[in-house]
Amino acid sequence: MSVTRSKLAASRRWVIKVGSSLVTAKGAGLDQAAIADWCAQIAALRGAGVQVVLVSSGAVAEGMARLGLRRRPTDLHALQAAAAVGQMGLVRAYEAEFKQHGIKAAQVLLTHEDVADRSRYLNAQGTLTALLEFGAVPVVNENDTVATDEIRLGDNDTLGALTANLIQADLLVILTDQEGLFEADPRIRPDAALVSEAELSDPRLMAMAGTSKGELGRGGMRTKLTAAYTAARSGAATIIAHGRKPEVLTRLRAGENLGTLLKPAQNVMAARKRWIAGQLQLRGRLVLDDGAARVLREQGRSLLPVGVRAVDGEFGRGDLVACVDGEGREIARGLCNYAADDARRLIGARSDEIPKRLGRPGEPELIHRDNLVLSS
Repeated sequence: MSVTRSKLAASRRWVIKVGSSLVTAKGAGLDQAAIADWCAQIAALRGAGVQVVLVSSGAVAEGMARLGLRRRPTDLHALQAAAAVGQMGLVRAYEAEFKQHGIKAAQVLLTHEDVADRSRYLNAQGTLTALLEFGAVPVVNENDTVATDEIRLGDNDTLGALTANLIQADLLVILTDQEGLFEADPRIRPDAALVSEAELSDPRLMAMAGTSKGELGRGGMRTKLTAAYTAARSGAATIIAHGRKPEVLTRLRAGENLGTLLKPAQNVMAARKRWIAGQLQLRGRLVLDDGAARVLREQGRSLLPVGVRAVDGEFGRGDLVACVDGEGREIARGLCNYAADDARRLIGARSDEIPKRLGRPGEPELIHRDNLVLSS
């Protein structure tokens, strides 16, 4: 389906992400009235045949309010404690409001390991799909209580995009405290124009996004744009809109011109490649010569040892590594057939040299094309 606002009424599966600045009442706990309003709108979407997964920030912010903390903790365990306390209030709020509309809510907490491990990824996918078939609204959040920097997804914009990939959503809606994406920072240039629609292939978008982020949350406009690129891997469009606009969700479904519509410009990835592309923890780098870099960029073929100039990092067989050119620019990423020590032995090797260098038979590719995803 060609993505236009008028065709959003035909979409059947949405992921809606609500940011911390909206869920919380200026740091003073949850905004119950706002939550009630979004739940009512989601109930209306459900009544119109739209399946909805809700990704909600606010656990840490609610925990801060309950614990009397003025600033977001920087200590890991204090942050996890705030998330644990706040998660109780967040889930209770959504459960109570959805119950008013006869809808069951379900809590789903994820970490990076849940999307990094293939079997856990498929299990999360199956669980979310089953919940939607049961008519429930899954309320998804990152499991901040156990997540560390090494296994953190990073922010709920990213989580929303990965969830869109998981369930093959038609649309990712990111509700924030901004009207959408502007051509320049409106705080610096008040006359900056709102971008109503754009193709994600437009190279100007990232410069428009800037770098700012809020006090309570971790994401800024740049993370929202990155999330849109991620969601596009499964063919989903993204809308960034102000979450406090009256009836914003139902008006979006009616095709009203609110916020910024970001249209996917790339082909839909196969499920396995979406999983690979969604991995956030790189374990190493393979530095390629010019010929190998060109072949990957233009043809997406398998990476052979003969085209590798250097191997950086310590990684195991099957770990995710980046493929970079001589300038350090990432070309692709994929699952390496060899651990780092063996990969170093194979630097520059032709296929017929592999058994001699390893002392045993080996795979002809460092990364097979089925396990390789080109970087955007």
